[in-house]
Amino acid sequence: MITALAVVEVKSMERRFTAVFRKEGKWWIAYAEEIPGANTQGRTLKEARENLKEAIALMIEANRELAEDEAPAGKTVREEILVKTE
Repeated sequence: MITALAVVEVKSMERRFTAVFRKEGKWWIAYAEEIPGANTQGRTLKEARENLKEAIALMIEANRELAEDEAPAGKTVREEILVKTE
């Protein structure tokens, strides 16, 4: 049984994701491969890119809040982890 609660608060961090943009008629459809649910669109590629950055940030924030709500107090350890991928 884990009894410690370690919270790592990250105020600002840059992360890299794979953005996919596809032209559909007059719209650019955009999504992040690594973040399910981070989908958006824009009339221009620039607008789609900016909208995707916002969508990714919102998904990360929402997922973090959900995880915090579901974690039992005193039985959860949170820590930053570094994963290298190729």
